[in-house]
Amino acid sequence: MATEEVDPRFADLDAWSLTSAMEAMWEGQLAAVAAIGHALPAITAATEAAKAALGDPGRIVYVGAGTSGRVAVQDGAELTPTFAWPNERVCFIVAGGDSAFVTSIEGAEDDVDDAVAQINAARLTSHDVVIAVAASGTTPFTVAALQQAGSFGAVTIGVANNRGTALLASAKFPILIETGRELIAGSTRMKAGTAQKVVLNLISSGIMLRLGRVYRSMMVNMPPSNAKLKRRAEAMVVQIAHCDPSQAARSLEQAEGDIKTAALLALGVNRADAQTVLNNCNGNLRRVFDELAENRDSNRDRHSKEVTARNQDGAVEP
Repeated sequence: MATEEVDPRFADLDAWSLTSAMEAMWEGQLAAVAAIGHALPAITAATEAAKAALGDPGRIVYVGAGTSGRVAVQDGAELTPTFAWPNERVCFIVAGGDSAFVTSIEGAEDDVDDAVAQINAARLTSHDVVIAVAASGTTPFTVAALQQAGSFGAVTIGVANNRGTALLASAKFPILIETGRELIAGSTRMKAGTAQKVVLNLISSGIMLRLGRVYRSMMVNMPPSNAKLKRRAEAMVVQIAHCDPSQAARSLEQAEGDIKTAALLALGVNRADAQTVLNNCNGNLRRVFDELAENRDSNRDRHSKEVTARNQDGAVEP
């Protein structure tokens, strides 16, 4: 596996000046990000399948061991504060359990039985999306978990940094990111880990885009849970509704912090109608504005026809 091999270019890395070593490691990070470009079609296909499967009950399930598991946890933990993705709809299957989030439990990655047990306990369905990450692509825990998830009909996505590996073969949507040899051989927290985090960023953010949790590049589902986020929420309402900050603040208070509802209130839509149209459009604000525009156009056309009919009947002077 390339990620485990010593790169001859860096065989004497420990003898280099720190400046030269830093430059080499930085260049390695850039190369890791560049390697993702070839996988964009696979990443996009996986994201589309994930969005289609999730519906209302589906969960995003992250699977990994060691560094890859912790990278996965980092991505999943941000879904609730950024997109208001419900906590109960994100799940972590990590070798060694919760304690492995902050502590290295290296032997746990070989525990196939635990992987199967954790997947079974999750009670997966075809609405769930399982994203398994392993730099080597061969980690027994991660491969077994993904294979077991597939038996439940879940959408399975495998992210690995080595070609022709079991994880990729086991995934319905394999994503290969060939980052090659690490500057420090086998230290996949470096190039491989960076690439994994970027891929997970793309998948999770892409899902939220497609689910309407982003509008005009703004995180409009964000819960304003502290002073900074409250100011950010008010700024979003100002930008969406083109209102002044004080009106945005009032609308947010009336909407109990819901940014999309507050924007509609600031635009003059009453609370009941705002809730109805948001429900009809599954919370997708772009679709809401399209529907409101269609209703306005329809009402305008109907009014015009009524006026024309009255004129023709002589009820109104031309």
